[in-house]
Amino acid sequence: MSASPSHHDHPYHLVNPSPWPFAGSVAAFILAYGAVQYFQDHAHRLWLLVGLGLVLLTMLGWWRDVVREANSGHDHTAEVQHGLRVGMALFIASEVMFFAAFFWAFFNAALGVNQLVPEWPPAGIEPLHTWTLPFINTLILLSSGATVNWAHHGLREGNRTALKGGLALSVVLGALFLSLQVYEYGQATFGFQDGVYPSVFYMATGFHGFHVFVGVCFLAVCLARAVKGDFTPKQHVGFEAAAWYWHFVDVVWLFLFVWVYWWGNS
Repeated sequence: MSASPSHHDHPYHLVNPSPWPFAGSVAAFILAYGAVQYFQDHAHRLWLLVGLGLVLLTMLGWWRDVVREANSGHDHTAEVQHGLRVGMALFIASEVMFFAAFFWAFFNAALGVNQLVPEWPPAGIEPLHTWTLPFINTLILLSSGATVNWAHHGLREGNRTALKGGLALSVVLGALFLSLQVYEYGQATFGFQDGVYPSVFYMATGFHGFHVFVGVCFLAVCLARAVKGDFTPKQHVGFEAAAWYWHFVDVVWLFLFVWVYWWGNS
């Protein structure tokens, strides 16, 4: 349409035709098919690996395009940034519901709602000690939340040294948390199939650990972008999304520590 003197461009960014939605659908289908084949016979893993590779390739290409749009200087207007923030907030809300299901399963068993477990922890289960590795990991994760805040404040004040330093410390602390959690699992005296307590414990803490891994990757990408020179005090939605996600991971762990490790062991 030709522009007229009375016509004003709208503030929204209309993306160019992209192959990534279709590629992502195909990759997800192949990954699901490969997973079904793998679960039936562990020797059949080819399609699983192909699907996983295609999903990762789609993620890399799609997010690369989003980063280019963010760096263009005109695509991510204030309205577009607001929409991205709302989208991230809704995604985190869906994640809250995801963990609410695990906590529901935990309390359902721990409080004996269905009278399936006469005591909690069940007889024969020796839970992990609350004030050893779980408490140390709590301090580590809370410290990583503080370093993310330090990086955020540095960015808003134009202090890129604080931005990069805070992100680097956050990535290191997140990796340390994951390493200690893997070590903690190795010290556990119960396996995943040893009853309702191990199932709920490993599902809740394991999926949280997966979210920490995703968050570490998220922060590492932000660190690489910060080193490259991306983000400005007024335009850093990608960093905000990573910070929100990381604080969500922190809060979930606090609930896990209080209810699963502390109250659930007493």
